[in-house]
This record gives sequence, C-alpha cells and structure tokens, in this order.
Amino acid sequence: MTAFNHTSVHHTVFFLLGIPGLEDQYMWISIPFLVSYVIALLGNSLLICIILTKRSLHEPMYLFLCMLAGADIVLSACTVPQALAIFWFRAGEISLDCCIAQVFFLSSTFIYESGILLVMAFDRYIAICYPLRYTTILTHRLIGKIGATVLLRSYCTFFPVIFLLKRLTFCKSNILPNTACRHIVLASVSCDDIRVNIWYGIFVLLSTLVIDVVLILISYVLILHTVFCMPSQDARHKALNTCGSHVCVILLFYGPGIFSVLTQRFGRHIPPHIHVLLANVYILVTPMLNPIIYGIKTKQIRNQVVHVFFSKKK
Repeated sequence: MTAFNHTSVHHTVFFLLGIPGLEDQYMWISIPFLVSYVIALLGNSLLICIILTKRSLHEPMYLFLCMLAGADIVLSACTVPQALAIFWFRAGEISLDCCIAQVFFLSSTFIYESGILLVMAFDRYIAICYPLRYTTILTHRLIGKIGATVLLRSYCTFFPVIFLLKRLTFCKSNILPNTACRHIVLASVSCDDIRVNIWYGIFVLLSTLVIDVVLILISYVLILHTVFCMPSQDARHKALNTCGSHVCVILLFYGPGIFSVLTQRFGRHIPPHIHVLLANVYILVTPMLNPIIYGIKTKQIRNQVVHVFFSKKK
C-alpha cells in the first residue's frame, strides 16, 4: 500500500457522506429532517415577528426569546440544507473554505444559544427574586448590551479555530463521515499534529458551555430558595410556572449535546451512524420544539398566535 506524501497531497475539496451505513434509507431519513427544518423556520420566524411587532411583548423575557429564535434559525440553516442535499442528490461535495465556515458558524451559534439560555436564567432570577426592580434593572439598553456581549463572546471565542484549521494539511482523506463539517471530524483527516485543536476545543467547551451550565444551576438554586420561602402556595406555583418553558428548553438543548459528547468519548462500540444521528438531534429537535414549547406554555405568546391565525376579520 503506497503511503501518502505529506507534501504532495493537500485536499481542498471534501465529500460529506451523510450517515454512514444508512445510505439506502436516505429518502426516509430526509423526511424528519425536512419536517423539522420547515417547522423550525416557520415557528421561529413567527415568534420573532410576533415579539417585534407587538409592543406588549417588548419585555426582557420575550426579547431574549427573540434572540434565541434567531439563533435557532441560523443553527438549522447552517446544516439541514446541506444534509438534505446529501440525502436527495448525494451532493456532499464542499470546499475547504466552505467547510471551515460551516464549522465556525455551527459551533459559534451553538455557543451563542447557550449564552442566551444563561441570560434567560438570569432574567428569571431577577423576575422572581427582585420583582419590584425587574424593569429598572433589565432596561432595553442593558438588554442590547447583553445580547451584543453574548454574540461577541461566542464568535470571538471560536474565531481562532479558523486559523487552527487553515494551518493543517489535509492529506489523509477527503471523505468526512457526517452530514456537516465539524471541528474535530475535519481535523482528524489531517496529517499534522492536531493536539492544539483538541486542547483548544476543550478550552472552548470549558470556558463557555460548562460555565453556562454551572451558572444556570446556581441561578435556579437561588430561584428555588426564593420560591420555597414564599408564604403563599399560589405565589410559589405562579413563580415556578414562569420558569417551566425555560427549564424544558434547557433540558432539550444540553441533554442531547452532553449525551452525544459522552458517546463519542466512551462509546467506542457504538456504530458510527448512531454518533452522527445523535450529533444531529440538537440541530433538528431543539430549533423545532423551542417555539412550540414557548407557544404552548407562555400565555401571552399563545394568545398572539391565536389572534394571528384565528381572529375574525371585521
């Protein structure tokens, strides 16, 4: 078997296989991908339109929800069209620059969404623990600064990965067994030492997602302490009910991601197609269900949706 010459081969075009081992099922697999994508686009777009056009919803909680919906749209648009092209037309060809761009926007948006979930936990903490100061603390000016800070954190933190990938020579293979380009998947087909990529990936994980999860847990510990100190059972129920949607979205967002990371690290016996399917769960399910959860559990949004679709024209 002829060995690759490190200096003579440098792939600049890659081929995404999709889900290895399930090629004969692509038409069936494409159905949930398409349905999830359509629901995510329509649901989150509707949510953004309702929040931006209804002045009664220009409150901190809904403005943060608007940011979350925007992140969900970007998260879906970054990957699902590419996956559908693979399933329908076997069109998995992608240039190196486009692949790196997909890695950057996918991972950065995921970090941004995590940051927004943390901010929403802070919002609930202020609303329940300091209700009389809620509107004076979370002004529109502060909300704008918070949104910009979370955005800058997500994109600036992951920006060095572009250069870490650009420095590599891809001479092993140009076949990527996935539906989308991912940092370590792309780095693994390089001939160079990728320890810097691995360690920086761990740093990004610890400095963003792990810190976000810890701070969210601290916020809810403080919230629960305040709630259970309330004298009225109705007040406790009302306070907990305002957190219900956020808790559901948190579990939906972090659960599949954590499970996917654990299976990649410790599930060596798990077939490759399971890893790919798990990696796609949060990209498909979270953007699709977020607007549904908030639409069902949040009375103000539910009433506006009903008004848009079912109000009689005079």
